[in-house]
Amino acid sequence: QLQASGGGLVQPGGSLRLSCAASGSFVSINTMGWYRQNPEKQRETVAVIDSGGLTNYADSVKGRFTVSRDNAKNTVYLQMNSLKLEDTAVYYCNAYLRRSSLDYYRNYWGQGTQVTVSS
Repeated sequence: QLQASGGGLVQPGGSLRLSCAASGSFVSINTMGWYRQNPEKQRETVAVIDSGGLTNYADSVKGRFTVSRDNAKNTVYLQMNSLKLEDTAVYYCNAYLRRSSLDYYRNYWGQGTQVTVSS
């Protein structure tokens, strides 16, 4: 349902852009977002964006990361600038999808994409 892409290896101070496209049969998407997890920490929220474009960011990424979405493409993006060593993690996309007008929004996760910041 959710396919993430765009991870990779980047030097400190560099940039990456993650994408996550929702596919399959559904009628609407509510909140979409990005989470990350590394072996030393629990999964944490990075950035979320609701259907109206309202965003929320973790304090650690404010001013460096930008979340956006293209509703026509059912895709959420995460532009990551000024990357730091501590941004290294597996990044997961997340979305609330509704399969029919009679259904409620269900939570889905993408498969995760590795982001490694290293010199």
